[in-house]
Amino acid sequence: MARKKTLRNQFKLQNRSLVTLFNPKSPISEQYRTIRTNIQFSTVDQEIRTMMVTSSGPAEGKSTTTNNIAVVFAQQGKKVLLVDADLRKPTVHFSFKLENHYGLTNVLTKQVTLDKAIQKSDQENLSVLTSGPIPPNPAEILGSKAMDEFLAQVQGMFDLVVFDTPPVLAVTDGQVLAYKCDGVVMVVSSGKTENEAALKAKDLLMNAKAKLLGVVLNNKKQKDNQYYYYYGSK
Repeated sequence: MARKKTLRNQFKLQNRSLVTLFNPKSPISEQYRTIRTNIQFSTVDQEIRTMMVTSSGPAEGKSTTTNNIAVVFAQQGKKVLLVDADLRKPTVHFSFKLENHYGLTNVLTKQVTLDKAIQKSDQENLSVLTSGPIPPNPAEILGSKAMDEFLAQVQGMFDLVVFDTPPVLAVTDGQVLAYKCDGVVMVVSSGKTENEAALKAKDLLMNAKAKLLGVVLNNKKQKDNQYYYYYGSK
């Protein structure tokens, strides 16, 4: 009985973190499609090939947002690679129920080829590269020449590469990768993220010469439903 309850809870959590996959007609899924549209409009003069999603602090919904942004772009027909670049607390493999014996860290250290490390998801056009084993030096790995080579390789294979990264205020990993990506989306949680923290995170990204595409306001309740809103940065 306890096992059935655990499995049921895991299924609910997966549905919540992949709402665009399991419930594509829901109001929340529609908001993710709105985010997709606004991202595309914010980059009319430059095609976004690599994009990362981050937050100022933990538990603000950045991994859920990353997963669903990747799904809606794949649903549009783009060939998408979702990369778990949160080498501190990776979660993508849990959300998509994938193995994480090898992944990004193995590819960057030349232990495994990219073709072997990439896994298929249940969403057509969406492939996933899990984190792989957690390294002792995440920031150095993400800022390495091997990462530059990886970015060049995946851009030749996919229309869009989406990275899930650690919170900006917690560690420097996000800033390191932000410099290498075409655009950054930051997630803030309504009623939780402090204005000062959000502004400091934005300043750190700007100092890293990141192109901030916009901010997703997460967990904003309206008419007793949970919605997600997207605001372009100015």
